[in-house]
Amino acid sequence: MTEPIPELVIEAGRTEAQYFRDLWRYRELFYFLAWRDILVRYKQTAVGVAWALIRPFLTMVVFTVVFGRLANLPSEGDAPYPILVFSAMLPWQFFANALAECSNSLITNANLISKVYFPRLVVPTSAVIVSFVDFLISGIILLGLMAWYNALPSWRILTLPLFTAVAFAAAMGAGLWLAALNVQYRDFRYVVPFLVQFGLYILTA
Repeated sequence: MTEPIPELVIEAGRTEAQYFRDLWRYRELFYFLAWRDILVRYKQTAVGVAWALIRPFLTMVVFTVVFGRLANLPSEGDAPYPILVFSAMLPWQFFANALAECSNSLITNANLISKVYFPRLVVPTSAVIVSFVDFLISGIILLGLMAWYNALPSWRILTLPLFTAVAFAAAMGAGLWLAALNVQYRDFRYVVPFLVQFGLYILTA
């Protein structure tokens, strides 16, 4: 005999009480959705995951040439200019990519959300996790630059996990808010890239 399929009953007023319990029950869905998004993002590309290295590297080269060579802007301390640029650009790109992916996550997974019950917080969180994986891959370039210029980090590198957690939480907070607005008003699909680009100009200024 086949075992009966467990029945899921959603009662009004009990969703908030068991929401975080459901998050733990569906914890494997975080990994599945994140892995699926990583495969889809780099599917049918010539260099695959290497794009996570090429994009920040080329951006660093452009910033170094424009601001370091042409504009001749001074750099504080004795850190080489490419390391200074990349170490500042890397967390911003993580925040910007996570914010953009999180804000569009509910729209891109509308079919999944409408057919299966699971805590909806799983979808935007998995989108931020994908950007965090890109952040870790891009960190290889920073390590390579530090080895090339023979630059050793100070003790402040110990605070990196703290600031990474702050960036993760900030991207999640703003991304969830924009994701809800994006469901109601599709105009935010075009507003978010503008805000991200505008934030980059403020950062460089």
